[in-house]
Amino acid sequence: MTNNTIHIFQATEEHLNTLVDLGRTTFVQTYAKDNSVDNMIEYLDAHFKLNQLKSELRNPDSFFYLAAKDNEYVGFLKLNTGGAQTEETEAAAFEVERIYVLKKFQGLRIGTLFMEKAIEVAKAHQAPFIWLGVWEENPDAIAFYEKCGYKPFGTHTFTIGDDDQTDIMMKLEL
Repeated sequence: MTNNTIHIFQATEEHLNTLVDLGRTTFVQTYAKDNSVDNMIEYLDAHFKLNQLKSELRNPDSFFYLAAKDNEYVGFLKLNTGGAQTEETEAAAFEVERIYVLKKFQGLRIGTLFMEKAIEVAKAHQAPFIWLGVWEENPDAIAFYEKCGYKPFGTHTFTIGDDDQTDIMMKLEL
């Protein structure tokens, strides 16, 4: 999928270091101001290390996509289905677990391209819906997902270190 000079493509194991770097950088850019340093370090060390992402990438129920602009990696998307989903939902559903774009590239429709890719992949697998969790204190992300057609359907806990936060669960019927 191409939009001007933005390319979306499936990540492979050769992209592991890129996924680690993008994951850590974008997570810090988005959440560091609202969380303690200790909680951020604990979360990053648990979720964005090479062996962890390698295991996730090898899971046949998870799908990673990278965005590149002018030969620079600018973000990634992680989708889950079946047992890879972070909450028990319909097994055939697809979860958008991560949709991360470097701050300096936000506003270029990369998030929209990722959402289009998520819909394309979910429909190809005949998923009944796509769902995601978004922090209740992130109004910009909530507004983006609503603009994409997602509707709230519940909440779940997202833990960063020792801080339990509430995510709004949203879904898009396909």
